[in-house]
Amino acid sequence: MRPLNDVPVRPGGGFVVYWMTAFRRLSWNHALDHAIALAARHGRPVIVLEALRGDYPWSSARFHRFVMDGMADHARRLAPTRAAYFPYVEPRVGAGQGLLRALAVDAVAVVGDDWPGFFHPRMLSATARLPCRVEVVDSCGLLPLRAAERAFPTAHAFRRFLQGVLPAHLTDMPDPEPLRRLPAGRAEIPGAVLERWPATPLPVLESGLPDLPFACDVPPAAVRGGAVAGTERLDGFLATRLSRYAEERNAPDADAASGLSPYLHFGHISTWQILARLAHAEGWAPDRVARKATGRREGWWGMGRSAEAFLDELVTWRELGFNAAVHLPGYESFASVPDWARRTLAEHAADPRPHRYDLADLDGGRTHDRLWNAAQRQLREEGTIQGYLRMLWGKKVLEWSRTPESAAAALIELNNRYALDGRDPNSYSGIYWCFGRYDRPWGPRRPIFGTVRYMSSANTARKLPLVEYLDRFGS
Repeated sequence: MRPLNDVPVRPGGGFVVYWMTAFRRLSWNHALDHAIALAARHGRPVIVLEALRGDYPWSSARFHRFVMDGMADHARRLAPTRAAYFPYVEPRVGAGQGLLRALAVDAVAVVGDDWPGFFHPRMLSATARLPCRVEVVDSCGLLPLRAAERAFPTAHAFRRFLQGVLPAHLTDMPDPEPLRRLPAGRAEIPGAVLERWPATPLPVLESGLPDLPFACDVPPAAVRGGAVAGTERLDGFLATRLSRYAEERNAPDADAASGLSPYLHFGHISTWQILARLAHAEGWAPDRVARKATGRREGWWGMGRSAEAFLDELVTWRELGFNAAVHLPGYESFASVPDWARRTLAEHAADPRPHRYDLADLDGGRTHDRLWNAAQRQLREEGTIQGYLRMLWGKKVLEWSRTPESAAAALIELNNRYALDGRDPNSYSGIYWCFGRYDRPWGPRRPIFGTVRYMSSANTARKLPLVEYLDRFGS
């Protein structure tokens, strides 16, 4: 927890506001736990404010629908509790301005989500001027954001650090059922606030979308958002795909991936929740982790091979992205690529590009490469790309662009426009991995790439089963 201002807690306030912006869930959430504990300490009820603005970058019906699915879950879940749920979807751009301040006037304190990506840091800094105490809480992953004091250059270096310090944090688990600790007394949202900012009713949350001038004309994906759908996805993964994960996660036709990244990005599901379900399935306890930190991918957790492979993606690679968001200046920019990679790419900047495509061609999947086009179509239709093909997708845009910088800009635009898990610290880790971040020089030296790792569609097609994938997305 860290305070954003020096205003003292107001014991005589009418309620504690939990301002839900990044951890959009009612369990396994350190921020909600803190808000409930603060309310109990002062004998006041809790108001859960979950607002959705209309003018965020890359806004679209796709992202609005996914978030509103979760808001509908919350409206149903909180209706019989003592907490007051205040869902607010802006009916027009800017309509929600002043809402949080109006609640803060009579609040004991405002508790918010400490999330380091997208526009959240700027939004949080603006709350320092609120007329009550503002505290934000980190519930991003297993390791607290500021447990590390620097950015790590490789996954191996971060993994070794993680293995050394994470055991001390594995007992700091958030409450899986925090609503049972709500203090007595039902919260009431001030009438003047509701008159100025009417709560969005459940039928609208369930099926309606505001008529907003979204930044991007992207329709909703078929996948449903929210904690209920995320938990169902987790249960299905553990029951039917985890056993195949280590061997088949890179094979598009095998469908062995978890599909949890959109729910993690929007905070509908927690790493802690996933770990708890996985631990139960594996019969695991924290005392089974290895005592020595080696940085190796396998063997440290004391679980089966597939479970350890999955945890390496969920914990090491995902939280490496959050480490960069906190400790690597400009982590969203091409300048954050390692010196050796920028140098070798610059040395080959004038190399001929046999194929060149502009953003419109890439967006429409109009290249000579059938496999790349299929990955782009999956992104446009489903809001995701199969994990291994996502790496190939990025590498080919580097090969087909005028400069590495323009390639990075195109990838960020396409990913953030269509991907349900885009605009995330982990998204930038994946994109800039294609340019050498968290990697090392590879030989032989190649045109355009220099010593940055090279990938080809032909090699991918030889290695992976793709018949069903190309039948679905390749035409």
